[in-house]
Amino acid sequence: MMKRLLIAALVIVFAASLFGCSSGGSSNSKPSITEPSSASVESKGGSEGNTESATANKQPTGSAQVDETVLVDESGIRITTTGLGNGYGGKSLKLLIENNSGEGLIFQCRNASINGYMVDTMFSSNVADGKKAKDAITFVKSSLELSDIDAIADIELTFHIFSSDNWSTYLDTEPVTLRTSIADEYNYEYDDSGAMLYDDEGLQIIVKGLSKNASYLGPSVIVEIINNRDNCVTVQTRDASVNGYMVDPIFSPEIMPGKRIIATMDFMSSSLKENDIDNIEDVSLYFHVFDSDTWETIVDTDMLSFSF
Repeated sequence: MMKRLLIAALVIVFAASLFGCSSGGSSNSKPSITEPSSASVESKGGSEGNTESATANKQPTGSAQVDETVLVDESGIRITTTGLGNGYGGKSLKLLIENNSGEGLIFQCRNASINGYMVDTMFSSNVADGKKAKDAITFVKSSLELSDIDAIADIELTFHIFSSDNWSTYLDTEPVTLRTSIADEYNYEYDDSGAMLYDDEGLQIIVKGLSKNASYLGPSVIVEIINNRDNCVTVQTRDASVNGYMVDPIFSPEIMPGKRIIATMDFMSSSLKENDIDNIEDVSLYFHVFDSDTWETIVDTDMLSFSF
C-alpha cells in the first residue's frame, strides 16, 4: 500500500513539473533521437543491430470516438465514459463518476495503455458520498509522442479507489478495455528498431537512441521494453556508468502483461556536469527486473554496454 501511495505522489509531482515546463516548447515536440552505433553484452556476447522494423501506428481516416459506456458498476460506484477529448496536456477520456458508497472517495487511474503501449496519465478525482463528478483522465502528451501515438484505437486501464479520510483502499477494479470507432481499421504495427540488449525470460529490452529533448531533466536514452510474461514487471538499472563515470539515471517503468513501453532513461544534467561529461558516448549498466506486485526478482541481466 505504501509503495502505491509513494508512486502516486511522485507521479503527481513529476507531472505537475512537466506541465510547468511545457511552455518552453521542447517537451511538446517529438524528441529527436540519435540511434545507437553499437551494443554488447558482457559474458554472453552481444546482440547488435536493428530488430525488424515496421511503420508504427498508422492512423485511419477520421477522428476516434467512443460511445457512452459504463466502465465500472459495483460496490456503490458507477463510472461512465462520455467521450474522448483533446487538451493542452494531451488526449483525454471524459468520465462521469457517481459515488454511492457511503463514504468520500478518491478515484485514480492505474496501468493505462493505448494501442498496446503503456502511457502516463494524470487523474485524481475526489467525490463525496452521494455526489457525482465530471472529470477526465489525461494521457500525457509527451508519453503519447514517445510512442508515436496519434490515434486512439483502444484503451486499457484499472481504477484505484480509496478513502479520502484515511487513504485505505476501497476498490481496485479489474482491467477495463475500451475500443474506439477506429479500432476495427487500425493497423497494429510496431517499430521495434534499435539495439536489442536483452531477449529472455519473456522480455525484450531495446535501446532505440539518445535524445537531448525528451526530458527537461537532461539527456535521455530511449528504451523500448516488451513484456510477454503473464505478470506485471518493473525494470530498473544498476551500476550505470557514462563514459566510464558512475552516473545513476532515473528509470523505473512498469509494464503490464502483453504490453510494451517506450520509456526515457533520464540522466540529470547536474550529475553529468559534476563528472565533466559534455556528451553521452558510452553507457554501461545492467537491468534489475522484478514482479511489480510481489517485488520478487525475475532477473538481473549481465552487464550491458552501448555507444552513440
